[in-house]
Amino acid sequence: MSAKSTEHTKTTESKILELANKILRLSKDQILVNLRFMDTALSALKLEPRSGLKGMACDGRTIYYDPKFVLRRYKEEPSYIARIYIHMVFHCIFYHGFNYGKLQTEYWDTACDIAVENIIIEMGLSGIRVKKDETAENKLRVLKEDMGGLTAERIYKYFKKNPPSAASLEDYQHYFRKDQHVYWQAVTEEEMAISNEQWKKISERIKADLKSFSKDKNTSESLEKNLMEATRDRYDYSSILKRFMVMGEDIQLNDDEFDYIYYTYGLNTYGNMPLVEPLEYKDVTKVREFAIVIDTSASCRGEIVKAFLNKTYSILKSAENFFRKTNIHIIQCDSEVQSDTKITNDEEFENFMRYGKLKGFGATDFRPAFTYIEELKANKEFTNLKGLIYFTDGFGVYPERMPDYDTIFAFLNDDGTRPPLPPWAIKVVLEDEDLETEK
Repeated sequence: MSAKSTEHTKTTESKILELANKILRLSKDQILVNLRFMDTALSALKLEPRSGLKGMACDGRTIYYDPKFVLRRYKEEPSYIARIYIHMVFHCIFYHGFNYGKLQTEYWDTACDIAVENIIIEMGLSGIRVKKDETAENKLRVLKEDMGGLTAERIYKYFKKNPPSAASLEDYQHYFRKDQHVYWQAVTEEEMAISNEQWKKISERIKADLKSFSKDKNTSESLEKNLMEATRDRYDYSSILKRFMVMGEDIQLNDDEFDYIYYTYGLNTYGNMPLVEPLEYKDVTKVREFAIVIDTSASCRGEIVKAFLNKTYSILKSAENFFRKTNIHIIQCDSEVQSDTKITNDEEFENFMRYGKLKGFGATDFRPAFTYIEELKANKEFTNLKGLIYFTDGFGVYPERMPDYDTIFAFLNDDGTRPPLPPWAIKVVLEDEDLETEK
């Protein structure tokens, strides 16, 4: 290639890049005209050209784009680039690219795209509507009938329980996918943590700003629901149960206090006579005594309770967390204590799960369970009770006095109408995945 041709090519590429940047700046301005509360989110992302990408993509810090793609799509449909831009920003606001590798990515990708597109279409943003929206609206209407509010988490769970065919998944992708997700797991864990923390702050600010724009025609119920899902507290149920570990004596070799020098010296000098023997006892942190209370009012019963008990017991009986001798009480209570089943081994638990029945189904009062546990302690049934976990919907009368052991109230969903917990109680909101028994 001649020097003149090379120079011409460079000039052409420079012009393409300049035009692409101009289009992206116009798209950003178009979004800000519609959504003033998005200024912080839009400012958090820098632009970087990447030829050969065949589209646009974002990793939570940078929007990557193919300049030729930007020009071509803008020429075909001027609103399309602004649409991709806002689509990617919403992915960041809702943390869709974080913890990506822990999910079934094919379902998660599609669920995120559907949730974001639903918000954008629902808003009816000026200058951002695209040709496929009319058909997409019909598909969204059907999805809403099947699952209600369309958050990425809810759609993902629905897909896991009702796997769409390959053709259906491809159809969803055709109408809802706008960007590439190739950089969602491309950054290091440290970079991901920094980016995640940054977007948490941005999302919280947008949630607060939305109150000022509540009467704005461009806000939407779906946007608020997705923000609530993104910014709500996450709970690691397995980790929280570690609060209930107590110090106790377990029969096993104590390698920490055993001196191998004297042991081997004795064997070498006196034959098979070691100078010291390993200690048989070692203090270890493990679960010993535990109380589980099941709210048997009308709202908590059936398979949900069974799944909760299976999950809890599965965590407790793991080799790292469990004593050989156990004392677990599974107490059923609505407005009064209905039953108490003592569990000391796996067989007793399996029998309870197989033959036990829930009793009660009246109103909810948490106080009788706490009073009953005090009676068990007075009768020496509990000698070192560390904690109680109460599985409930949260609508009931709480004790006024703080017990002398940790107490977890576990809820199946995060209900904003639920009465506030006492300050001494630990709140846990369980997800469907939390109730899947560990293998």
